Amino acid sequence: MMSVISIRIPRELKEKMEKFRDEVNWSEEIRRFIENRIRELERKRILKEVEEMLSRLPTQPYGAISSIVREDRDSH
Repeated sequence: MMSVISIRIPRELKEKMEKFRDEVNWSEEIRRFIENRIRELERKRILKEVEEMLSRLPTQPYGAISSIVREDRDSH
């Protein structure tokens, strides 16, 4: 099901759009723009959430990970 939204644009812009109505489906163009913008905003929000989660993780001293990996390799 589709919903309707309405926007106001300058008359000059509407007149220019009318000149290209046979070449451009303005509804589809605007719909595609909105979908892309929402995807971009969702990605930014998710990235921010991940960065916040990562910032709350405890940090390891320099070389700690290497020593853990080395220890694991040597145990086999």
